[in-house]
Amino acid sequence: MRRFGDNWQPILYTILIVLGLAIAWLIAFVIKNSEGTEVDFVFFATTASLVWVILISLGIGVLAGVLLSQLYRRGQRQERRQPADALADGVGADEAVGEPERASSGLPVPDEEVGAGDERHA
Repeated sequence: MRRFGDNWQPILYTILIVLGLAIAWLIAFVIKNSEGTEVDFVFFATTASLVWVILISLGIGVLAGVLLSQLYRRGQRQERRQPADALADGVGADEAVGEPERASSGLPVPDEEVGAGDERHA
């Protein structure tokens, strides 16, 4: 308990007191809710201790919350993998289609020389 320095004993006693109070509350909770109660499951009914009904309901709620949060996280991950637009091939919006690479690099583009065998200008 070096990280607490010289005053670790009051912290230890505080933790023990809080833990003892929590255990005492849990025991009182079980005793007060130990009476039987009828639970109707639509298709059948049963009698169970109220504390078990509470604890099983709590467990089902926690389990459902964990499963739903995992499904939500999986959906968020799959949305991030899909491209946001149709230009996912690496072409930026500021690039002209069909423009030579030299023009986009800042170098001047020389004029084309028309040769004798060029069919376009014949």
